[in-house]
Formats: sequence, structure tokens, C-alpha cells
Amino acid sequence: MRALRVLLAITALVTLVVLASLHAADTSAPSYTKDGNLELPADYRTWVYLSSGLGMTYDAQAGSDPMFTNVFVKPDAYQGFLKTGRWPDKTVFMLEERGAGTNVGPNRGGHFQTDLHGVVTLVKDEARFSETWRFFSFAVKDGMAVGPGGAVKTKACLECHTKNGAVDHTFVQFYPTLKRVALEKGTYKEPPKE
Repeated sequence: MRALRVLLAITALVTLVVLASLHAADTSAPSYTKDGNLELPADYRTWVYLSSGLGMTYDAQAGSDPMFTNVFVKPDAYQGFLKTGRWPDKTVFMLEERGAGTNVGPNRGGHFQTDLHGVVTLVKDEARFSETWRFFSFAVKDGMAVGPGGAVKTKACLECHTKNGAVDHTFVQFYPTLKRVALEKGTYKEPPKE
């Protein structure tokens, strides 16, 4: 009788572990609304931080007020990239656009980040998107991203990423630690010189 109880306890424990891992796998995938918009990943600021840029623009006419961009990626996608040098399906990038401040005491030089101005997401979902990757944009209200995010209608973003992305439509050339991984794995494509 005691052996049966131990066996049942072990079976229950194994079942819970399997269910928990299945749930974790499900929650790592992007979540969409019924009309195809992307649910805001509320925890994205706890994801892996890749890099920041200041004043980066892909337009010939740079603005006078430089913005900071902070890039985050889901931890499971980051781990997948480290192993293969490629982004796995269901990869989600979050890019924050923040204002830049200077000359606020005691700082007298350089720039620091200020208010959130925008949040853009790049999602790889091979089953959902014929183009594999899609951009989404989230509104900002009271300094916070709010969702769901709508698909970016212009194709210019994806065309630029396809042409200039060093790895799988992404600008790995701007993420120093991942550029090294891509070079080692042989997945790095030198972007064209403009």
C-alpha cells in the first residue's frame, strides 16, 4: 500500500512538471487578439537587453532631437540565437523609443534617456505571416506602452530589414555581443554599404 502511494505521488509530481513546462512553452509564443493585433508583452522590460542607440535614423534627413532606442528580445529566442546564430520561430523583439535629455543637474554633458515616445515590435511567426516577420506598433499613454499593437501597414520597414539586416531580417550588426555569435556560427551577412 505504501509503495502504491509513493508511485501515485511520483506520477502526480511528474504530471505537474510536464504541465508546467507545456504552459511555459505556450506563454513564450506571441499572443494575438481575434483581429490579428499583437497583445502587449507586459513583461518585456525583464527580457534580454540587446543594445541602445542614440539618434539612429534610416532617413537621409536626421531630426534635430535624437531619440534613444532600447532593444529587448525574449529570453528563449536569445538562447536559441546563441546556440544556432539564427532567430527561432516565435522570436519577439521590443524596441522602445525614448527622448534624450541633457543639461539637467547635476549632469552637464552627454545624454540620458527620458520619456517613452513609442514602442515597436518585430515578430517572427512562420505559420501566421507569409512574410515570416511582421512589425507591430503600440500606442503610448501616460508614459507607458498600451496594447494591443497594430500591424505596421507600410512594407518599407520589412523591405529595409530584408535588405540591410545582418541576420534573418534583423540588425544584428548593431548588437555587438550577438554579431560575434553570428560571425562564429557563419550566419552573419555583411550589410550593403550605402
